[in-house]
Amino acid sequence: MWPVLGRLGKRHQNAKDKTDTMSRLDSFIRRLSAQRDILNAVADDVRTLDGPVLELGLGNGRTFDHLRELFTDRRIIAFDRAVNAYGPSMPAADDLVLGEIKDTASEFIGTGASLAHADIGTGYEDKDAVTLTWLPQTMAGVLASGGFAVSGLPLEHPDLQALPLPDSVKEGRYFIYRRK
Repeated sequence: MWPVLGRLGKRHQNAKDKTDTMSRLDSFIRRLSAQRDILNAVADDVRTLDGPVLELGLGNGRTFDHLRELFTDRRIIAFDRAVNAYGPSMPAADDLVLGEIKDTASEFIGTGASLAHADIGTGYEDKDAVTLTWLPQTMAGVLASGGFAVSGLPLEHPDLQALPLPDSVKEGRYFIYRRK
């Protein structure tokens, strides 16, 4: 090992030992890995249900693209405030709902979705607390009985039953529920 790299590596390791935190990059990777692992784990069960798949928070379209691969014969409706998705990861115009997700998704209550996915947390407790005043009831409301809710935020709602996470997902990293 080159002497400079050896010293940098040791200093970095000591800093990590003192703070016991992970980098934002590692946190991002773990969140997306958890998201992918949960979506893959529920895919077969979702395919047995009728109803569209809802993606609350299109972002750059990474998850939408993955959902398209998992559910090739299913309508996938994506919601976001504005268009920011990478070209090939854009839904068709009639499957994209723009505006405040709180308002636009509530218009889909009663849709009977087989899966609703929401990765709209900010990492700021105060902002996420506001989102959690409406997200659980929206997610429960858009799902069919037996439908799945997958979320980066915890969804406490009497009609949503928490399900066990895949072994690869750390408790509290991501959440999965089934509509009663």
